[in-house]
Amino acid sequence: MKRLVRYVLRRRKPAAPPGRPRLLLFDFDGTIADTFAAAFEILNQLAGEFGFRPLDAADLEKARDMRTRQVMKFLKIPMSKLSRIAQRGSEEIRVRMPGVEPLPGLPALLRDLHAAGFELGIVTSNSEPNVRLFLQKHDLEIFSFIRSSSKLLGKARELRQVMKCRKIPAAEILFIGDETRDIEAAQKAGIPMAAVTWGYNSRRSIEGMKPDHVFDQPADLLKFLKDQL
Repeated sequence: MKRLVRYVLRRRKPAAPPGRPRLLLFDFDGTIADTFAAAFEILNQLAGEFGFRPLDAADLEKARDMRTRQVMKFLKIPMSKLSRIAQRGSEEIRVRMPGVEPLPGLPALLRDLHAAGFELGIVTSNSEPNVRLFLQKHDLEIFSFIRSSSKLLGKARELRQVMKCRKIPAAEILFIGDETRDIEAAQKAGIPMAAVTWGYNSRRSIEGMKPDHVFDQPADLLKFLKDQL
């Protein structure tokens, strides 16, 4: 029995100190990949296809201040069609993916974090093939895994699955995303959240959701995480 206990203790991964994440989960669109222009174009294309209101350029800033459900209500997007709209959006973004570039500073940030010993994963509502295509093109195949949710508002389930499958407690994970729905998902899953302001939602809307951290620049996020080492 004593030998078995010693073996288990040797095999067990050391827990990260309180407040120090060892797994960094990144959202993809708007956090790593600059898909804003493509998403705006696709949204208005699908408006005609599914019969909801297009988003005028004049309303962009107003929409950035809204939460996801508020945008859906503003554009009169029917919940009954949401799954099909998300599927069509994924199909359309795949056509445009070869032209999508990383957001400024993100490749260096990700490579620095990987070199520093953090494990990296992606949780996204984009499709896994789309994400892999992007990562391969930009020499960013440094992520341990990609979890894709077919539901626009389904990231909380994916976050819980990460904890379950990889046997990592919430306190040792940090989810990094740019939208209010990312914050909502992290809060539902009980995972610490770092919201970034370089993506889809405005700082005002992000702060209204009270994430654990808010960062305006990739360098600020990098400094914060390296200070945890």
